[in-house]
Amino acid sequence: MTDTGPASLPAADRPDTAARLRDALLAASFTADGLLDLLGAPAYAALARSETVPALRATRGDTPLETLVRLFLLQQPVPHARVAAVLPVREALEAGWLRRAGGDEVAATVDVRPYGGPGGEDWFIVSDLGCAVGGAGGIGQHDEGVVLGVGGASTTLAGITVRTPVASALDLGTGSGIQALHAAQHATRVTATDLNPRALHITALTLALSGAPAADLREGSLFEPVREDERYDLIVSNPPFVISPGARLTYRDGGMGGDDLCRSLVRQAGERLTEGGFAQFLANWQHVAGEDWQDRLRSWVPRGCDAWIVQREVQDVTQYAELWLRDAGDHRGDPAEYQARYDAWLDEFEARKVRAVGFGWITLRRTGSAEPVVTVEEWPHPVEQPLGETVRAHFDRLDYLRAHDDAALLDSRFKLAPEVVQEQVGLPGAEDPEHVVLRQHRGMRRATKVDTVGAGFAGVCDGTLSAGRILDAIAQLVGEDAVLLRDRTPAQIRLLVEQGFLEPAAD
Repeated sequence: MTDTGPASLPAADRPDTAARLRDALLAASFTADGLLDLLGAPAYAALARSETVPALRATRGDTPLETLVRLFLLQQPVPHARVAAVLPVREALEAGWLRRAGGDEVAATVDVRPYGGPGGEDWFIVSDLGCAVGGAGGIGQHDEGVVLGVGGASTTLAGITVRTPVASALDLGTGSGIQALHAAQHATRVTATDLNPRALHITALTLALSGAPAADLREGSLFEPVREDERYDLIVSNPPFVISPGARLTYRDGGMGGDDLCRSLVRQAGERLTEGGFAQFLANWQHVAGEDWQDRLRSWVPRGCDAWIVQREVQDVTQYAELWLRDAGDHRGDPAEYQARYDAWLDEFEARKVRAVGFGWITLRRTGSAEPVVTVEEWPHPVEQPLGETVRAHFDRLDYLRAHDDAALLDSRFKLAPEVVQEQVGLPGAEDPEHVVLRQHRGMRRATKVDTVGAGFAGVCDGTLSAGRILDAIAQLVGEDAVLLRDRTPAQIRLLVEQGFLEPAAD
């Protein structure tokens, strides 16, 4: 078994060395933008798929940046003299960032990958060698305790997280530390937990090399290391959510049956939040025969919390098993063993009457309202990342709608949200459209059908007239009873506000 103890990693208690290493990396333009300029878009994209040949071809020179790409991203031994011209090589060897590789060459002990922060920051994500992208290189060839770098799930969670300044943030199952790194930019105090001590060590390296404040690192599964009296303004987790038979790979398998880990995580989060605090997760959930998947997820939501749950993808059980078998590299091994593992996966699903598996986002917000709102929806369409502000605005609108009954709604003024367009659908040459669609070009990029009254109402909303006055004018224009129109329209207004097509105008 590969040694996965901290002794095989760079020292995490030498901040001066990390700072000098960071300065040297930046001086050589070892950044996300610098890599794109050097490699070109095709080779850069190939690296994200753990395909190294294009990058090897693009780094056959001897510039400082090419040296660093070969050393840290491509894990190639590099002549000592070339590295010494770029990095404080003696310090890096002593601290364990580099090792001697026979002859007069040195090699990296960890993968160091440039990562661009949301504000243009130049950060570095540390991970185990060959594990920079989530499982794409056939992670099953490595020890089960390895720590992965940045993958699509990591960046998705980072993009949907609400980024308001907070006193405290908690990253559950921190892995390589990307969520903790983001949280450190807007949280006074960051706590990060992980069952794998190696992950905590690598998180410390990621934070130090990125120039971020240190986090409170605690070993243990999910909430176990958190004291009962501790509360957080923000909780985030990209947990080991894969629904699998057993717990073979720590980075993906939670060790609980079915989707119990995700359910337990969501249920426990409510009591750990401060009033108004957010908890945001990625998760898998089972689609069970004879059960509504939306009802299943509603049952997860803890008391005292609003929730917004978005299903982004659904896979049947065969697709799902194949995805994660390939992620682990099992398809490259012994065919009989691959078939046995595939069978075990399908046996597990059959025993639980699981027909498919959903993937998506779960956001909770602690609320003092006596009537929390739980929204569960399917939205597989493209969205605009980052979505953190869209998520925050969704819950602000819930508060607004809770505080306004129909009469108050009609007395309110609204504005059409930016970049909403109207589309009319119908046969060519027809006098009237079959239906009218409002479509967003920002955030969730929703589309919703409206009737002619709804379309006319939305088109007039510029924040100057109350909803009731606009409806009175529309009633006069179309020859409808104004009282009846006022009675039936608030439900449509509520939907347009809830989905972000209309925004309450400031007083």
